[in-house]
Amino acid sequence: MKTARLPQISVFNRQRKIALDRAELEAFARRALPSCAREKGTGLTSLPQVDVILISDRRISELHRRFMQIAGPTDVITFQHGEIFISVETAQRQAEAFGTSLEHELRLYLVARIASPSRPRRLGYARARRRMRSAEEGVSGARLTGCGHP
Repeated sequence: MKTARLPQISVFNRQRKIALDRAELEAFARRALPSCAREKGTGLTSLPQVDVILISDRRISELHRRFMQIAGPTDVITFQHGEIFISVETAQRQAEAFGTSLEHELRLYLVARIASPSRPRRLGYARARRRMRSAEEGVSGARLTGCGHP
C-alpha cells in the first residue's frame, strides 16, 4: 500500500508588532499535518509545499481588498497553491475576546486552513480543535486543555 507524501511546511514571521515563537508554531504545524491528512478530501495536504505567513492587519487588509474585494482585516486568507496568510494582530484580538492565548488562536487557524482551506470558519474551526488535540496527543501523549492552550 502506498502512503501519501505530506507537504513540507514552513512558517514565516513577516510582522513585527507582536512577539511570538515562530519555530514552535512551525514544529506544531509539522506535527499536525498527519492528523489533517487522515481526513477524506483534505485540502492543502496534497500539495508539495505549504507556506504559513504571519503578517500584520495592514498587510492582510491589502490582500483582503485585492483578492476578495472586502475592506478591512480578517483572520486568515488561504490560497489554493499552499499559502496561508494569518494576521497576528487579529489573532491576538480574537484570543482576548475568547479568553484563549495567541498561540491557541494561531494553531487553530493553521490547522483549520491546512485541512479545509475553503470550509466555512465555524465548521472548519470545530474540526481543527479535534485535529489540534490529536496532533498534541500523538507527539507528547499529553492532552492540552482547550485544544492546545488554556
